[in-house]
Amino acid sequence: MKKLVLVAFLGMGLLANAQAYKGKEDLKLQIGATIQNGGTGIVLTNDYGIGENMSFGFSASYMLSADNGVRINEVTFLPENEKPKFQDRADLKVRFNANLGNVIGLEDNMDIYPGINLGTRNFGTHLGFRYFFTDGFGVYSEMNLPIAEYDTTPGVFGHYNNQFTFQIGASFNL
Repeated sequence: MKKLVLVAFLGMGLLANAQAYKGKEDLKLQIGATIQNGGTGIVLTNDYGIGENMSFGFSASYMLSADNGVRINEVTFLPENEKPKFQDRADLKVRFNANLGNVIGLEDNMDIYPGINLGTRNFGTHLGFRYFFTDGFGVYSEMNLPIAEYDTTPGVFGHYNNQFTFQIGASFNL
């Protein structure tokens, strides 16, 4: 029992030292899963602190499972026999975040970050949340929504990277 209590207190000490956003020159790496209508994929993001509450970074995503015959608003966009190519599944973005955890009074190991992104498929916005268990490891969740879409993939696959997406995954301090 004494060992269990000791481990619990040590774990609480680690949590107390974890910081979700440290300000200028903070560097984050996130690896996660993307969930959207018509498929799932992987995403890799990084953020670099340029101020007390500002960061910028990059995002790369790739759809691993792209469904054929996807229905959106009861209209079939994808023919059953046509498969998406690499360029239909991939997306790259530049992003800017406002890290608001300390502004709204969250604990040091939590951060909420709204932001904007400019990608190869659209201009959009995102809202994310990070929770760090230790100084180096945490989890994150993020929602992305396009504001202005542009069709870089003419044809039936243009909607893949122009829709609401949800991400969940691991976050690392570097």
